[in-house]
Amino acid sequence: MTGSARLPILLAVIVLALLPLGATSNTLLNFMTFALIVALAAQGWNLLGGYGGQFSFGHAAFFGMGAYAMGLLQVRFGLNPWAAMPVAMLLGAAVGWAIGFLAFRARLRGAYFALVTLAFAEVFRILANAWAFTGAAAGLLVPLKLQAANMQFEDKRLFYWLVLAFVAGALVLTAELARSRFGARLVALRENEDAARALGVDTLRVKLAAITLSAGVTAAAGGLYAQKSLYLDAAIAYGPWISVDALLAPIVGGLGTVFGPLIGALALLGLGELSKMALGNLFGGAVPGIDLIVFGILLILAVAFAPRGLLGLFDRLIRRPRPAEGGEATP
Repeated sequence: MTGSARLPILLAVIVLALLPLGATSNTLLNFMTFALIVALAAQGWNLLGGYGGQFSFGHAAFFGMGAYAMGLLQVRFGLNPWAAMPVAMLLGAAVGWAIGFLAFRARLRGAYFALVTLAFAEVFRILANAWAFTGAAAGLLVPLKLQAANMQFEDKRLFYWLVLAFVAGALVLTAELARSRFGARLVALRENEDAARALGVDTLRVKLAAITLSAGVTAAAGGLYAQKSLYLDAAIAYGPWISVDALLAPIVGGLGTVFGPLIGALALLGLGELSKMALGNLFGGAVPGIDLIVFGILLILAVAFAPRGLLGLFDRLIRRPRPAEGGEATP
């Protein structure tokens, strides 16, 4: 990756890293930490859906696998969380490969592939909710041990910066992929899978690599979420909320771009929280589901007026031809 490609990532990470230094509210810090976790999951989705054109409705399967692996390895096996995190990512990647192998070997694509991923996520949710090993309906509680060796910090900014480090790594990974030969094959597959196959691209191998990579990144987000909340149940880990957030963030921010998932996650969650506060003050209490209404409105606006997302809209605005001095547009 060239220096010019690294510079935007470096600047974005520096800005985000400096935010907690001026933050006096734990609410803001918690929100930013959660938003970055969602952005990491969305970046994983973007690798498969944005660059590869394989839309998934069930990334909760990978998020939940990472989350439960992170929790269970500590609670049931006594593994240190720093060692549990890479294992959780590997398990998430393995689940991604298995789902991809079953779906792509059957030549499922489009809506059929999306529904298969959704079905797997729901199956995992039901199993986790019924299996005593995972805590069943009561959930799984990770013991509170405020020590850096346990990936738990008294200063919440340290965990924020840890999450930011994962997001920075995902940004670099995406930028490298976009400029690689593998990335070119992935985009060719997205544009026309049959044509890519005719040109000699091993589409099965490329798609399997993409979903494995995507699942591993999303599992990392799940592991971080488990370590942040220290509690899991099936509805949280495998719930549809993360599949929706991971899918919408790249669409709103910009599909198949490096920064689209990050910008989309901050925009979606930020506007959702602002709407909750504004309407809560207006009506004297919380308005359930208002964030989902905001998500729906943003999705409609993005599809109607910014099909390339917020990044595409910004790019279109700054590249708009300016009128000539005489008041007429230049040809």
